[in-house]
Amino acid sequence: MRNYKIDILRGVSILLVLIHHFNIPYKLHDTVLGIPIGGESLSTLIARNGNYGVTIFFVISGFLITQHTLQRSGSLAQIKLKDFYIRRIARIMPCLVLLVAMVSVLGSLGLQPFINQSPNGVEVSYAVTVLSALSFWMNLLIIEYGWVNYALGVLWSLSVEEVFYLAFPVLCLGLGRGKGFIVLLLAVIAYAPYFRALHFGEESGAYLYHYFSSFDGIAIGCLTAMYAQYFKGTIYNQKMIVAVTAFLMTALYFYAPIKEVSTWGISVFALLTALLIFCFTQEPKAKPVSHTARSLVWIGQRSYEMYLFHLIILGLMKVVYFPKDTLAAEKLMLLPVYFIAVFILSWAIEKYYSTPLNLKIRQFGIRS
Repeated sequence: MRNYKIDILRGVSILLVLIHHFNIPYKLHDTVLGIPIGGESLSTLIARNGNYGVTIFFVISGFLITQHTLQRSGSLAQIKLKDFYIRRIARIMPCLVLLVAMVSVLGSLGLQPFINQSPNGVEVSYAVTVLSALSFWMNLLIIEYGWVNYALGVLWSLSVEEVFYLAFPVLCLGLGRGKGFIVLLLAVIAYAPYFRALHFGEESGAYLYHYFSSFDGIAIGCLTAMYAQYFKGTIYNQKMIVAVTAFLMTALYFYAPIKEVSTWGISVFALLTALLIFCFTQEPKAKPVSHTARSLVWIGQRSYEMYLFHLIILGLMKVVYFPKDTLAAEKLMLLPVYFIAVFILSWAIEKYYSTPLNLKIRQFGIRS
């Protein structure tokens, strides 16, 4: 059964990513959203830290993968390798293949946002870019050569998650019977801030994009699911804890650019996300009541499609409205068009493509 509060958290996360990526080409500081607050424009404060949205996704991913494994298998050590990989392939690969195909077609038409660039002065072939996308090292490609392909760049985070998915069942089988898996997760959580400190502020973005700079959020999610599985008590003042946690996350989000506080900020944000999720596990059957909550649930349930395909919409916009020549009034017109177009495209892909293929692959590969 889906936990709708986690879907709401997903919805918030993808909205942060969407506004962040829109504000990169179409900076909103010269619009009515650019009113100054504490030396920064409101639009900058809202949009600059969209990478925290990805941090939330990592925590949710680690939590759900571990929770579902415990629910299906009873213990991590009893995980079914084949079934696990088939479920991940069924969910991840259809959209990944479609994205690569769409970018390839748009690039072949000569549309600039979908053609490989050389931001660091080194040309990378499109074949290598596609290979990195399909074999899950797009993050390393970006660290080494920059954002070589605009629309495929979002796959850096999928590369992190996929490497986790590849390793997770093997680690469960090898370390799941004792405390070894927990020790490993704690070691990953401890190492990540150190790794980010080693690469603090680097132009390569290694402090954000590398496996070891991102694995702590996933590991925190895994531990949260393991603890929630065996926690039989009651969380007192749950609403107060959720409110305070949400306030602290908001304060950290607005506090400073993520680049300036990445060493500790990402870990703290991940821990706060985990606390929220743990509180949400106490009412797994709760239903969204308000229109806002239902809207966020709808968005959250299609967040994977939105994440992968939103730069298709934004790239096409950049072809028609060259960012440097776009007027403030035009930016305000493009913003709702962008969101609506992303929602419609993602809904269509989810309804008519990814969900049907997901079900077919699972039915074919997993025998009860």
